[in-house]
Amino acid sequence: MLDGRIKKLFNETQPQVDFASLRYHRDSEDSATVRQDVLQPLATRRDEGVMVTVHHRGGTGYGATSELTETGIRAAFARATAWAERTAAATVTDFSRLQMPHLQGTFRSPIKQPWDSLSLGAKVELLTTLSRGLKASAKIVDWSASLWHQRSERLYLTSGGGEIYQDFDRLMPMLSVTANDGTETATRTFGRMAICRQQGLELLDQSGFRTAGQQIAEEALALLVAPNCPAGPRDLLLSPDQMVLQIHESIGHPLELDRILGDERNYAGTSFVTPEMFGSYQYGSKLLNVTFDPSRAEQTASFAFDDEGRPAERAHLIKDGLLLRPLGGTVSQARSGMPGVANSRADSWRRPAIDRMANLNIEPGSSTLADMIAGVERGVYMRTNCSWSIDDSRNKFQFGCEWAQLIEDGRLTQVVKKPNYRGISASFWRSLKQVGDAASFEVLGTPYCGKGEPNQAVFVGHATPACLFSDVDVFGGE
Repeated sequence: MLDGRIKKLFNETQPQVDFASLRYHRDSEDSATVRQDVLQPLATRRDEGVMVTVHHRGGTGYGATSELTETGIRAAFARATAWAERTAAATVTDFSRLQMPHLQGTFRSPIKQPWDSLSLGAKVELLTTLSRGLKASAKIVDWSASLWHQRSERLYLTSGGGEIYQDFDRLMPMLSVTANDGTETATRTFGRMAICRQQGLELLDQSGFRTAGQQIAEEALALLVAPNCPAGPRDLLLSPDQMVLQIHESIGHPLELDRILGDERNYAGTSFVTPEMFGSYQYGSKLLNVTFDPSRAEQTASFAFDDEGRPAERAHLIKDGLLLRPLGGTVSQARSGMPGVANSRADSWRRPAIDRMANLNIEPGSSTLADMIAGVERGVYMRTNCSWSIDDSRNKFQFGCEWAQLIEDGRLTQVVKKPNYRGISASFWRSLKQVGDAASFEVLGTPYCGKGEPNQAVFVGHATPACLFSDVDVFGGE
């Protein structure tokens, strides 16, 4: 637990305003990579600072500082108060009417084997061993194994007695293999943008990190001689590590309420979703059930409170295909008059909290993976995202995967390379015809969600089963 110095500084410096808060961050990152059996430069980052927020006379203001002294924090509050006074007559939202929470609580990632329980030398030895195992053929021309650890301790204090401490501890393992034969090059990865959880080193065994090298090396070599993915409408079976990207881009971002209200238009775009759609719009087939779920402690973006102190609770955003609720925090809820969730989040002490997706999950269905494959006469099974493109309203998209196999008469058959598919969010999810059961459900996540001006990159969780879609436009590369 943090010592009492930050709380003492807050009590000594908070101004006489309608509302004041202080959000303290102490962040650390460590990463190690062994590439082609050679240890790469180790990376370490340490960061510490506070963001203060003031609501006064209808306006709002922020101030950030890494000078954690009475002088530094008092100056930050002075800047925030000045901005609140300047914006009082110009804000879209009357901040004097916001009911800000003043709660107390804690959250800690469920770590069983802490990052520091294994020495740096032992981590390097593990990565070196895994790296050597990836070089399964002379045709493998690049290979690497890496570990990335991130920890963020946060303390949130409010002028009404709120005090929330949260300790987030995340680990991201990754393997990569690139094979080449003449003009053909193929890459297979393990953990690419997907295996990221609030867990300790126990994740390495749970995820299969220690044993995945041989499979991805063999798959990279198989892709060298595989034909291109065929083109045309086919049933499409997506694995969980590709569903992560599909959920993120064509459900998560379109449902962020600040985007729907136009706040992101100049930078990250808008949304095809409008406020009038909630409660009546059929976003997907009746098999589609999407939840905002901060309750699964090991998932990447689980928390007990968002960065404005609002308690986080599980809620359906889409139920039986029907669009119910947006991803909107305190300010967006007040602006729109719509219910939202506790998803105001900031990536550091330098940034204010904005509407962000967090754990956005597809609930398991009743179909086994074997049954989904058996029911397909002509289709493609795709795994592991490698490319994505989507328009600025998050509607028309085109995604590519590392690996695919044809499904013919209910069986997985030929491996095909450079598999891609495209669609329109507004109709793609209605083509969902089977949802995998709990056996195919995987808890995944990514650290790379970017949004906001200035940009913020946050951790996002997506837990999902495999899903089967009908008549999707698939195609290969040349």
